[in-house]
Amino acid sequence: MFLQAHVIRTISLALLLSVLAGCSSLVVSDYKEPVVRLTRVEVVKARLMQQDFKLHFRVDNPNSGSMLVRSLRYKVMLGDVMLADGESTDWFVVDGEGHENFVVPIRTNLWQHLKYIARQLKKPDQAIHYRLEGKLKTGFLFRHNVRIGRDGEIIPGDFIPE
Repeated sequence: MFLQAHVIRTISLALLLSVLAGCSSLVVSDYKEPVVRLTRVEVVKARLMQQDFKLHFRVDNPNSGSMLVRSLRYKVMLGDVMLADGESTDWFVVDGEGHENFVVPIRTNLWQHLKYIARQLKKPDQAIHYRLEGKLKTGFLFRHNVRIGRDGEIIPGDFIPE
Protein backbone atom coordinates (compact mmCIF):
# COMPACT_ATOMS: atom_id res chain seq x y z
CA MET A 1 0.00 0.00 0.00
CA PHE A 2 2.82 2.39 0.91
CA LEU A 3 4.69 1.55 -2.30
CA GLN A 4 1.57 2.14 -4.42
CA ALA A 5 0.98 5.59 -2.84
CA HIS A 6 4.63 6.49 -3.37
CA VAL A 7 4.48 5.47 -7.06
CA ILE A 8 1.24 7.43 -7.61
CA ARG A 9 2.73 10.51 -5.95
CA THR A 10 5.91 10.27 -8.06
CA ILE A 11 3.93 9.86 -11.30
CA SER A 12 1.63 12.75 -10.36
CA LEU A 13 4.58 15.00 -9.61
CA ALA A 14 6.27 14.09 -12.91
CA LEU A 15 3.02 14.74 -14.80
CA LEU A 16 2.53 18.09 -13.06
CA LEU A 17 6.10 19.18 -13.84
CA SER A 18 5.73 18.24 -17.51
CA VAL A 19 2.45 20.19 -17.76
CA LEU A 20 4.07 23.24 -16.16
CA ALA A 21 7.03 22.99 -18.52
CA GLY A 22 4.61 22.85 -21.46
CA CYS A 23 2.71 25.90 -20.20
CA SER A 24 5.89 27.91 -19.77
CA SER A 25 6.87 27.24 -23.38
CA LEU A 26 3.56 28.68 -24.64
CA VAL A 27 4.85 32.14 -25.50
CA VAL A 28 2.93 34.14 -28.03
CA SER A 29 5.82 35.55 -30.03
CA ASP A 30 3.75 37.52 -32.53
CA TYR A 31 1.98 39.62 -29.86
CA LYS A 32 2.27 43.34 -30.55
CA GLU A 33 1.67 46.10 -28.03
CA PRO A 34 -1.54 48.08 -28.56
CA VAL A 35 -1.07 51.74 -29.46
CA VAL A 36 -2.84 54.41 -27.40
CA ARG A 37 -3.10 57.96 -28.75
CA LEU A 38 -4.59 61.16 -27.42
CA THR A 39 -6.57 62.45 -30.39
CA ARG A 40 -8.30 65.52 -28.99
CA VAL A 41 -8.77 67.67 -25.90
CA GLU A 42 -12.24 69.17 -25.67
CA VAL A 43 -13.07 72.04 -23.32
CA VAL A 44 -16.51 71.46 -21.80
CA LYS A 45 -16.65 74.29 -19.25
CA ALA A 46 -13.94 76.71 -18.23
CA ARG A 47 -14.93 78.55 -15.08
CA LEU A 48 -12.66 80.38 -12.69
CA MET A 49 -12.54 77.71 -9.96
CA GLN A 50 -13.15 74.58 -12.03
CA GLN A 51 -12.46 73.45 -15.57
CA ASP A 52 -14.05 70.45 -17.26
CA PHE A 53 -12.37 68.75 -20.19
CA LYS A 54 -12.83 65.60 -22.23
CA LEU A 55 -9.77 63.67 -23.35
CA HIS A 56 -10.42 61.68 -26.53
CA PHE A 57 -8.28 58.57 -26.90
CA ARG A 58 -7.89 55.98 -29.64
CA VAL A 59 -6.69 52.42 -28.97
CA ASP A 60 -5.32 50.50 -31.97
CA ASN A 61 -5.11 46.71 -31.63
CA PRO A 62 -2.54 45.34 -34.14
CA ASN A 63 -3.17 41.72 -33.08
CA SER A 64 -5.62 39.31 -34.71
CA GLY A 65 -7.49 38.56 -31.47
CA SER A 66 -9.82 40.95 -29.68
CA MET A 67 -8.57 42.77 -26.60
CA LEU A 68 -10.49 43.71 -23.44
CA VAL A 69 -9.63 47.12 -21.98
CA ARG A 70 -10.40 47.39 -18.25
CA SER A 71 -9.21 50.84 -17.26
CA LEU A 72 -6.95 53.79 -17.99
CA ARG A 73 -4.91 55.54 -15.30
CA TYR A 74 -3.62 58.94 -16.46
CA LYS A 75 -1.69 62.04 -15.43
CA VAL A 76 -1.50 65.27 -17.47
CA MET A 77 1.37 67.71 -16.83
CA LEU A 78 1.78 71.22 -18.26
CA GLY A 79 5.35 72.32 -17.69
CA ASP A 80 5.99 71.61 -14.01
CA VAL A 81 2.30 71.70 -13.06
CA MET A 82 0.13 68.61 -12.76
CA LEU A 83 -3.18 69.58 -14.37
CA ALA A 84 -5.10 66.37 -13.77
CA ASP A 85 -4.79 62.76 -12.76
CA GLY A 86 -7.33 60.04 -12.35
CA GLU A 87 -8.66 56.74 -13.61
CA SER A 88 -11.33 55.79 -16.11
CA THR A 89 -12.86 52.40 -15.34
CA ASP A 90 -15.00 51.90 -18.44
CA TRP A 91 -14.62 48.41 -19.91
CA PHE A 92 -14.74 47.88 -23.66
CA VAL A 93 -13.46 45.47 -26.30
CA VAL A 94 -11.19 46.39 -29.21
CA ASP A 95 -11.64 44.02 -32.14
CA GLY A 96 -8.66 42.26 -33.65
CA GLU A 97 -6.74 44.49 -36.07
CA GLY A 98 -9.19 47.26 -35.26
CA HIS A 99 -9.46 50.38 -33.16
CA GLU A 100 -11.79 51.90 -30.62
CA ASN A 101 -12.28 55.49 -29.52
CA PHE A 102 -13.18 56.41 -25.96
CA VAL A 103 -13.61 59.59 -23.96
CA VAL A 104 -12.33 60.33 -20.46
CA PRO A 105 -13.94 63.28 -18.66
CA ILE A 106 -11.57 65.18 -16.37
CA ARG A 107 -12.08 68.03 -13.93
CA THR A 108 -9.31 70.27 -12.72
CA ASN A 109 -8.78 73.45 -10.74
CA LEU A 110 -6.16 75.72 -12.26
CA TRP A 111 -6.73 78.45 -9.66
CA GLN A 112 -3.85 77.17 -7.52
CA HIS A 113 -1.53 77.33 -10.55
CA LEU A 114 -2.81 80.65 -11.89
CA LYS A 115 0.44 82.55 -11.29
CA TYR A 116 2.49 79.98 -13.24
CA ILE A 117 -0.02 79.83 -16.10
CA ALA A 118 -0.30 83.63 -16.31
CA ARG A 119 3.50 83.86 -16.49
CA GLN A 120 3.52 81.35 -19.36
CA LEU A 121 0.75 83.19 -21.22
CA LYS A 122 2.69 86.48 -21.11
CA LYS A 123 4.94 84.95 -23.78
CA PRO A 124 2.36 83.54 -26.21
CA ASP A 125 4.95 82.67 -28.86
CA GLN A 126 7.07 80.57 -26.48
CA ALA A 127 6.28 76.85 -26.43
CA ILE A 128 5.10 75.16 -23.21
CA HIS A 129 6.10 71.56 -22.60
CA TYR A 130 3.32 69.06 -21.82
CA ARG A 131 3.40 65.39 -20.82
CA LEU A 132 0.74 62.69 -20.75
CA GLU A 133 1.53 59.60 -18.69
CA GLY A 134 -0.71 56.64 -18.17
CA LYS A 135 -1.27 52.94 -17.89
CA LEU A 136 -3.87 51.04 -19.92
CA LYS A 137 -4.98 47.82 -18.21
CA THR A 138 -6.02 45.09 -20.62
CA GLY A 139 -7.09 41.46 -20.50
CA PHE A 140 -9.25 39.48 -18.12
CA LEU A 141 -7.51 36.23 -17.24
CA PHE A 142 -4.12 37.16 -18.70
CA ARG A 143 -3.79 40.75 -17.58
CA HIS A 144 -1.39 43.12 -19.26
CA ASN A 145 -0.51 46.77 -18.67
CA VAL A 146 0.43 49.10 -21.51
CA ARG A 147 2.40 52.18 -20.49
CA ILE A 148 1.57 55.47 -22.19
CA GLY A 149 4.00 58.36 -22.37
CA ARG A 150 3.58 61.29 -24.72
CA ASP A 151 5.60 64.50 -24.71
CA GLY A 152 5.14 67.59 -26.76
CA GLU A 153 4.91 71.33 -26.85
CA ILE A 154 2.03 73.69 -27.33
CA ILE A 155 2.24 77.32 -28.34
CA PRO A 156 -0.34 79.36 -26.40
CA GLY A 157 -0.53 81.98 -29.17
CA ASP A 158 -2.10 79.40 -31.47
CA PHE A 159 -5.10 79.08 -29.12
CA ILE A 160 -5.57 82.72 -28.08
CA PRO A 161 -7.79 84.72 -30.45
CA GLU A 162 -6.50 88.17 -31.35
